[in-house]
Amino acid sequence: MESDTLSAHSRSFPDPAPPPVAAAVSPVLVVDLDGTLLASDMLHETFWSAVGRDWTTPVRAGLALLRGKAALKRVLAASAAVDVTLLPYDPGVIAEIAAWRDGGGRVVLVTASDQALAEAIAAHLGLFDETHGSDGAQNLKGPVKAAFLNARFGAGCYAYMGDSAADLEVWRHAARAITVNAPADLRRRAEALGVETAHLVTRPRTPGPYLRALRPHQWLKNLLVFMPMLAAHDLSAGTVAASLLAFLGFSLIASSVYVVNDLIDLDADRAHPRKRRRPFASGAVPIARGGALGLGLIAAGALAALALGPTFAAVMLGYLVATFAYSFVLKRRAIIDICVLAGLYTIRIIAGGAATGIELSVWLLAFSMFFFLSLAAVKRQAELIDTLRRGQEIARGRGYRVEDLPLVGAMSVAAGYVSVLVMALYVNAAEVVELYPHPAALWGICAVLLYWLSRTALITHRGEMHDDPVIFAARDRVSRICGLVILGFALVASGRLV
Repeated sequence: MESDTLSAHSRSFPDPAPPPVAAAVSPVLVVDLDGTLLASDMLHETFWSAVGRDWTTPVRAGLALLRGKAALKRVLAASAAVDVTLLPYDPGVIAEIAAWRDGGGRVVLVTASDQALAEAIAAHLGLFDETHGSDGAQNLKGPVKAAFLNARFGAGCYAYMGDSAADLEVWRHAARAITVNAPADLRRRAEALGVETAHLVTRPRTPGPYLRALRPHQWLKNLLVFMPMLAAHDLSAGTVAASLLAFLGFSLIASSVYVVNDLIDLDADRAHPRKRRRPFASGAVPIARGGALGLGLIAAGALAALALGPTFAAVMLGYLVATFAYSFVLKRRAIIDICVLAGLYTIRIIAGGAATGIELSVWLLAFSMFFFLSLAAVKRQAELIDTLRRGQEIARGRGYRVEDLPLVGAMSVAAGYVSVLVMALYVNAAEVVELYPHPAALWGICAVLLYWLSRTALITHRGEMHDDPVIFAARDRVSRICGLVILGFALVASGRLV
């Protein structure tokens, strides 16, 4: 028995002369698809793609599952619209296949995924002499796959490349077992089978991609839950503690939505020059774990929400429903998607008020409504400019065409300027005198906001805006300076700097 550990793009088989394995074992290399050739799983790929197209998919999938897993895969494959040219193929595995073919061996793709998907992938890659998948009645996995391979090629007459415990039964009958990114326990179990074994490692196992899947940088938006506390000048211990718990709950719930949204948007993200690096789209995090991750985050966020009382929990439920409605349907509806995005910002402020029991000012709600409508329009404008640069006419997964750019840009500028007008009217309101010893300093905030919004519109028009204007502001030096100047004016107005 032989055991090797190999790195990405290295030769799996240590024999010094080509062909590396064909001479010692067999001219047939059988390659699994999910988790092996592909850093993903087509069952989950098709499920989330189908859900993104029709939110009733889980019901139809459940009914299909009653007829067996192969039937489920057939139904999902027919309902989904997966672009096989964008899937996260493993370059290390492809390099091994190419080396085998260069040595004169034959390569066969045998997968539990549906036959139609397997054939589409094989046609795209052009690497396989044969392609076999599940046929809607028989699930080609584990013992069934082993029996199929033994009948077709003969026991001990093929090498098999796989990644999961289900492949142990196949490796038992193979001439050589090749594991791909397998955990240590699975490697040991494969070696214990008594067949020649090699291990291919192409991706590191680190928690980093899982953390990135939560998008912690997006938690900046959840700082809005502190706005009611700050606007009311209430910094008591109870209020601060309630706001901190609200921030935690909102961050957990928001991350669950980001996870689900990324799963639904896999194709669109993979076609995007920057979003294709997201953990699920790139294959850094298995999408099979995405659903469990999302549910866990929702459960943790719900506990935090319930601790703050029924009003806050109701607001959080409303946010969750609105975000899922946006992810599944509304983000593909022009204009309403921008309005919903703006509302999702504002609901964070409402949540802050619900958590602390502070009554929200009409001025604060009016300002936030127009200000965040402007930022939502900027987000869509940036996406449309990216679409135009890629030579496309329709924004993928959105309800806009490139000719809508002037209108969307005008919306962002108009809404932003109206928010500054609301702020200016607030400065002259009677209640301002009661809250601020030096209310005239608030005019400085109006001036800085007017400058920042105008500069943001110019940067977006030039195509230099990040996908999310909030993240852009956090990373942009000028925006950070503007934030500090606004804070300074607020402190002066409150009498804390004079």
